[in-house]
Amino acid sequence: MKKGEVYEGIVEKTEFPNKGIVQIEEHRVAVKNTLPGQKVCFRLKKVRKGVGEGQLLEVLEPAANEITPECPHFADCGGCTWQNLSYEEQRLLKEGQLKKLLDGAVTTPYVFEGVKDSPRQMEYRNKMEFSFGDEEKDGPLALGMHKRGSFYDIVTADQCRIVDEDFRKILTCVLKHFEKKGLPFYHRLRHMGYLRHLLVRKAANTGEILVDLITTTQHLREDGGDYSALAADESWEEELRALSLEGEIVGILHTYNDSLADVVQNDRTELLYGRDYFYEELLGLRFKISPFSFFQTNSLGAELLYETARSYIGETKDRVIFDLYSGTGTIAQMLAPVAKKVVGVEIVEEAVEAAKVNAELNGLTNCSFIAGDVLKVIDGLTDKPDLIVLDPPRDGIHPKALQKIIDFGVNRIVYISCKPTSLTRDLELLQGRGYRVEKCVGVDMFPFTGNVETVVLLSQQKPDDTIEIDLDLDELDATSAETKATYQEIKDYVLKEFGLKVSNLYISQIKRKCGIEVGENYNLPKTENPKVPQCPKEKEDAIKAALKYFAMI
Repeated sequence: MKKGEVYEGIVEKTEFPNKGIVQIEEHRVAVKNTLPGQKVCFRLKKVRKGVGEGQLLEVLEPAANEITPECPHFADCGGCTWQNLSYEEQRLLKEGQLKKLLDGAVTTPYVFEGVKDSPRQMEYRNKMEFSFGDEEKDGPLALGMHKRGSFYDIVTADQCRIVDEDFRKILTCVLKHFEKKGLPFYHRLRHMGYLRHLLVRKAANTGEILVDLITTTQHLREDGGDYSALAADESWEEELRALSLEGEIVGILHTYNDSLADVVQNDRTELLYGRDYFYEELLGLRFKISPFSFFQTNSLGAELLYETARSYIGETKDRVIFDLYSGTGTIAQMLAPVAKKVVGVEIVEEAVEAAKVNAELNGLTNCSFIAGDVLKVIDGLTDKPDLIVLDPPRDGIHPKALQKIIDFGVNRIVYISCKPTSLTRDLELLQGRGYRVEKCVGVDMFPFTGNVETVVLLSQQKPDDTIEIDLDLDELDATSAETKATYQEIKDYVLKEFGLKVSNLYISQIKRKCGIEVGENYNLPKTENPKVPQCPKEKEDAIKAALKYFAMI
């Protein structure tokens, strides 16, 4: 196989999230946005050690289970992946991918509960970032989503099926207005132009809508003309307010962004109408959401996700819970009414401020939120958690941070992941330090895409999984009589100074770690390969302190 050449083949399977696998002779080629059973034509982009990556050119023959997409933009738009599959087929595909990933990572038997349906499959998104551009070079103004596989071309998504009619009406209104004005879009290659993005957010349960136009501060045309007067005309705001909508527009904003990157960034925002936030309600709680604050993009799906996580967490009465990577504190506030205390940690300061506001809005006094990197903040936490909830970003948890989380030694951890491949990597470390996966379930928050949220319950190995060995190790201790303390003296010191109970076995383990000779144990268990409990980090540090106190190390 050679780079740049065109090949044909049958897609054998699809790997997470949307990589179709085609076998060409001895080479395995991944072709994105394809389905098992399709015959595809692709161009080879690269190949290394028998593994290639191809760019889809055409689907020559559809798969047997394909359907006609409901969305007219699907063939061109890059916003969705699987509009050509029934919702049940999508769910089964995600379920198979998730199960395969977990089976490859989980080392003990566990319960897999499949993938739960999104409560709403169509028109489920509560947020869209539409881009201005053109569908072809020097074509008319477009507003919508990036064309599939293209960085520059934009597909006007005025019939998009993953948002409701209010989104579509707002998009059409704004596009027609600026078509008439003749204002240029921001050209990503030349870094010239004015119109960049249209941000629309709508609460599923309250119906409140926030609209934000994102532009540059540029006012000179490339031909030297000036369009500052046109840009300053805010009559589009009046046209929006005149629309007949199911929901209610509560705020219209104008954000300026001169960043070279193609991202929605807030350099400065002007409020044109109403307020710069809206309210959403989930599971009886009220949340104040600003234009750029994080909130799950599927409100009804979020309720299902958090209910699922809450059921996995189990008994919370009189418990201290750590919500790490807490975002705007949604999970923390769901748990606060049934917990003793909840501590949230989040690196994005704006999200932490929003969490504090929302906790006050809901009358929750047993929530506290800390701004900072979990890796750095965790050492300064004074509370001792009874259980931990993890909801990290897509890349998962930094290994050093995960190690510190493990060192808390809680009996239960609930891990919520938006990227199963990152989850499986973190599960390896968690299992290596004594946690086992009890059960797992997927929650489909993103219909018609390849993504899925995953909830995993982990627990420390149960006492039944280990063999307790009670020995009089003082008789076996080979430490010189002049410098040694008895095992009981070490136990008493650790209990008095640290409030911890330690066993003879743990003391023996730490002595060996410190190079102190310990006699051979003749009272061995009869079973083969017994699982012997290992001393937790907290108790290890306490035992070492005792050994130093008695001048044994």
